[in-house]
Amino acid sequence: MAGDINELAEKKFKSRIRKLKKVLKSEEEKEKFFDQLGASVEIYLPSKKPEEEGDSVIFYTTIEGKIIDAEYSYNQGEEVTSIPVSDKDLDVIRDVFGNGFKLE
Repeated sequence: MAGDINELAEKKFKSRIRKLKKVLKSEEEKEKFFDQLGASVEIYLPSKKPEEEGDSVIFYTTIEGKIIDAEYSYNQGEEVTSIPVSDKDLDVIRDVFGNGFKLE
């Protein structure tokens, strides 16, 4: 079964690369692509016992990098859970992380 998913992943990746090459060659394709694009970034927060537990914040952004949503993820060993971030807490997250990162 793992071989099947690996083959599917390889085919999908090659398809994505072909699409990205089209995006590089055509301004129209580039516009269509970026109009549909969203991004997420996961920040792993410092932990005193990273081998036992960890947590992170996942940001969902516009293509311009504006944080539009977030969720908090917590794991203890193999158990993992995520909770949505309220608008009030999202404001705090934006204030802390909003200007600190830039993709290049």
